[in-house]
Amino acid sequence: MYSFKNDYSEGAHPRILNALLETNFEQTEGYGEDYYTLTAIELLKQKIGRNDIDIHLLSGGTQTNLTAIAAFLRPHEAAISANTGHILVHETGAIEATGHKIISIDVSDGKLNCSHLQTALDSHTDEHMVKPKLVYISNPTEIGTIYSKDELEQISLFCRENQLFLFMDGARLGSALSSAENDLELSNLAKLVDAFYIGGTKNGALLGEALVICCDPLKEDFRFHMKQKGALLAKGRLLGIQFVELFRDNLYFDLAKHSNVMAGLLRNEISKAGFRFLVNSPSNQLFPIFPNGLIKELQKNYSFIIWSKLDADNSAVRLVTSWATKEEAVLAFIKDMKNALSLETR
Repeated sequence: MYSFKNDYSEGAHPRILNALLETNFEQTEGYGEDYYTLTAIELLKQKIGRNDIDIHLLSGGTQTNLTAIAAFLRPHEAAISANTGHILVHETGAIEATGHKIISIDVSDGKLNCSHLQTALDSHTDEHMVKPKLVYISNPTEIGTIYSKDELEQISLFCRENQLFLFMDGARLGSALSSAENDLELSNLAKLVDAFYIGGTKNGALLGEALVICCDPLKEDFRFHMKQKGALLAKGRLLGIQFVELFRDNLYFDLAKHSNVMAGLLRNEISKAGFRFLVNSPSNQLFPIFPNGLIKELQKNYSFIIWSKLDADNSAVRLVTSWATKEEAVLAFIKDMKNALSLETR
């Protein structure tokens, strides 16, 4: 049984495991003040091209979203999110648990635009309602779509004109920035958003996200918020070592490119077989629409998520490739798909 359920089924890239092993008996400072974490932060600043940013390493995406949004908002302020947003659907009410409402916006492609944001502002007009203050987006989105530079520039300008913070979830940022359809760079993000993070968990690390805070008012006392939310690890070196390995050369983007190449191979062959997709997702998440019979047949050898049932006979599934996805596994999936189709037509 080979899994296409997610991009964190495997452990970590061998370079990271070797680095953790080689440094295992070194004594370092705790709580992210160790040599490796400080080195990782400097490497990331070089990659981003700015020294006036604060970078903090946290263990996972939900913890990063929770800690950041709780820190950035006052008690009466709310976050705006697409109805597919991770903070709205897949974080067990973590944001609401800190007292912050999420304003849900129905979207068709996972992405917010200025019209969506204006609608949220128009429907929240006074002190009898929560105050929209933060815009939450993810790149890629939960359904694999990505933001173009023009789209992000428009949202950024709208947020600044309306005194809204713009926060980007980057759990799969490597896949977005390595996509063939992408025209954004890390340096652009630091100019267009107030905070974003670079996901390691889903791109070769055992765990870890690098939160980048670009807006000065959001930087104050952030380590206090981390400690209060259980995000300030005593053995912070474990995160620092991993991000040093990912960013001391091009490993982070090489791994992301591999996941996209594997997804591209799947996408091309599924298209050639005549199947449509729920949405155009140029990242490492695919949402092909398959007959239920074919899904049942493929599930004998592969695990994946049935995303949504479209009608009595067809469903959209989610196929996710990772930094470690083997090409032979992708080719085997394609072969089994074609064989199952051949049997159906006999």
